[in-house]
Amino acid sequence: MAKPLNLDEQEQLDDIKHFWKKYGNLITGLLTAVLLVVASWYGYQAWKNNQSAQAGALFAEVERSVQSGDAERMTRSLEEMKSRFASTVYAQQAGLLIAKTQYDKGNLDAAKAALTWLSQNASDEGYKSIARLRLASILIESKSYDQALETLSSGIVKDFQALAADRRGDIFSLQGKKAEAKLAYETAYKGLEEGAQYRRLVEVKLNALGEDPTLAAKVNANASTEAKK
Repeated sequence: MAKPLNLDEQEQLDDIKHFWKKYGNLITGLLTAVLLVVASWYGYQAWKNNQSAQAGALFAEVERSVQSGDAERMTRSLEEMKSRFASTVYAQQAGLLIAKTQYDKGNLDAAKAALTWLSQNASDEGYKSIARLRLASILIESKSYDQALETLSSGIVKDFQALAADRRGDIFSLQGKKAEAKLAYETAYKGLEEGAQYRRLVEVKLNALGEDPTLAAKVNANASTEAKK
C-alpha cells in the first residue's frame, strides 16, 4: 500500500503540477525545436559528406579525362562538376586543371571558358584570384588588353595583388605606356617578399624601363636615416 504524502510533499507536488500546467507546452515546444535543429545539423553533415564523396569521385573522372587528353571528355566532366558540385573545392581544382590542360593543348577558347567560370563563381577567393590571373595572361597573349585589365580590376585577394600589378605592368608595357608600366611594376616589386625569385623578374622588367628599384630603396633608406638624425 502506497504511503500517503505529508503536507510538504503534497505542496511540492502541487507546485510541480502548477508549473507544468503553466509552462509545459512551452518546454515541450523548445525541446522539440532543439531536437529538430540537432537532427537537421546531422542530416546536413551527412548530406555534405555524401556530396564531398560524389564530388571526389567525379574529380577522379576529370583527372582520367586529362590523362587521356580527350578534350570533349574534359569539357563534359567539367560541365557535370559545375552543374552538380559547383561550390566544392573539387570543382575549383577541376576548373584550374582542365584550363591548364586545354591551354597546353592549344585550346585557348576552352581554357578561357573554364577560367572565366571560375573567376566568376569560385566560392574560395584564393581560387578565384588564381583564375583571374591566369585568365588575364591568356587575354594578354590574345592581345585583348582592355579585357585583361578589367579581369584584374576586381576579385583578387591581397596575397595576389602584387602578381596582378605585375600583369598590369606587362599590359601597359605592351601598349607602350611606359609611365603606367613602371608604376605597376613598382607596386608589384614592393608587394613581393625580398629574396623571392619572382621579385627578381619584376626587377629585370623595371631595369628594362630604365629604373633600378634596389637603388631607389637605398636612397629612401639613406633619406630616412638622415631625417632621424
